[in-house]
Amino acid sequence: MTLAVSVVIPAYNEQDGVVPVLDRIFQAVESVLEVLVVVDFAEDSTVPVVKGHPRYGDGLSVLVNTYGRGPAHAIRYGIDHASHDVVVVTMADGSDDPRQIDPLARLVERGVVVAAASRYCPGGQQVGGPLLKSLISQGAGRSLGVLARVGTQDATNSFKAYSTDFIREVGIHSTSGFEIGLELTAKARRLRRPVAELPTIWLDRTIGDSNFDMKAWIPKYLRWYRFAFGPALSLEQVSEQAARIAALNQRATTTNGKSS
Repeated sequence: MTLAVSVVIPAYNEQDGVVPVLDRIFQAVESVLEVLVVVDFAEDSTVPVVKGHPRYGDGLSVLVNTYGRGPAHAIRYGIDHASHDVVVVTMADGSDDPRQIDPLARLVERGVVVAAASRYCPGGQQVGGPLLKSLISQGAGRSLGVLARVGTQDATNSFKAYSTDFIREVGIHSTSGFEIGLELTAKARRLRRPVAELPTIWLDRTIGDSNFDMKAWIPKYLRWYRFAFGPALSLEQVSEQAARIAALNQRATTTNGKSS
């Protein structure tokens, strides 16, 4: 049976860089493929560029997210509209290697619920990017891999393949930033579901600016980081604890918004 994959790409004014990313995905992926580019508003400059792509309407769609602004909502909206049993989240900035979409998806087909593209396992590499962000990411990923035994040394990387059924079973509670990759990895660990990784070479974007807000998002990442540690939980217990984390993160967002 031919493997089928839904690729979700959150985008914010990526008109200058998204076309080569889409070209590389369609050239590299051999699976049956749908690509969902998700934006926050119809006027986003990404929209006309995607609609002008030769594959638009033939495995390529652009969706306007109605869940709220920001990458977490865009990713969740895309996943909720995915048609296939495997969903891959990748970025619009060209930092991820699309040749790994098929191998990651095959791991999910074999039974893992999260398959991570890892910058920090043997054979992986991160090229470029802010030094402080890289050090924090490496420290978090490697400590989660060794101490929490989450199944990957790069739990914070957004470039992952997931079982769509698993996501719909556990839900997504993150509402800001790129927490979702860490959240779903932590949930899989607490449920003792299988997680695997493959090495990747991540390249810092060469066009446009990153939307990663380290100051605002790191405290929220830390709550999911801590959640990854601990004994096995039931699905109900995971949902209850995840809802509490989401409430704390939302409260922090509201407080920061009022103080800014």
